[in-house]
Amino acid sequence: MFAILKKEINSFFASPIGYLVIAIFLLLNGLFLWFFKGEFNIIDNGFADLSSFFLLAPWILVFLIPAVTMRSFADEKKQGTLELLLTKPVSKFQIVLGKYFGAFILIIIALLPTLLYVFTVYKLGSPEGNLDLGSTLGSYFGLLFLVAAYTAMGIFASTLSENQIVTFIIAVFLCFFFYIGFEGIADALSNNFIDGLGMSFHFKSMSRGVLDTRDIIYFISVSGLFLALTQFNINKKQA
Repeated sequence: MFAILKKEINSFFASPIGYLVIAIFLLLNGLFLWFFKGEFNIIDNGFADLSSFFLLAPWILVFLIPAVTMRSFADEKKQGTLELLLTKPVSKFQIVLGKYFGAFILIIIALLPTLLYVFTVYKLGSPEGNLDLGSTLGSYFGLLFLVAAYTAMGIFASTLSENQIVTFIIAVFLCFFFYIGFEGIADALSNNFIDGLGMSFHFKSMSRGVLDTRDIIYFISVSGLFLALTQFNINKKQA
């Protein structure tokens, strides 16, 4: 598994993909949070918090993570190397995990520079340090779990077609639906239970600074479900 993970990381940074993903994520966040006028601009809001970042980041990641994962298995199938990969002395689930953690680590690397936002807002507070660190930490944990779920959906989508554009569109739809789709259905039906099936509900819960085990179990379950579906699809393709 670690050999595959290393191969995935190396392939990201051996081409412009890894650098491009990190650059686009940081550029979009930086422009919306610090330069563009609007509801996401931290300085215009006049409050020493990072709520704007945690509102914006999930939407950017809806498109960015599928762009990272779309090649995972689709490219292997297109190049005809999937069968060769499956003959390696590792289990199919280890192959899935290797590709999954390769993409996950790349997104984490993209998130690390955003810790500068925490330092900046901390310094800009009046008085200095007037920042709810508990809520900020909870939001970062929520974002990590959200990234984990998005990545699992993207890896699953990459097994559905050898066309990377098709897998990208499917992954964007899955991420979008699981993040905000259930909330829309719940609003239409006035049903709180359906709202609780969506990732937005659990992400917002963690953003309050309270790490509820129900939220953690939810994200782990969603990630596990799509990783299991990924392995199922690989087994079906091989059969």
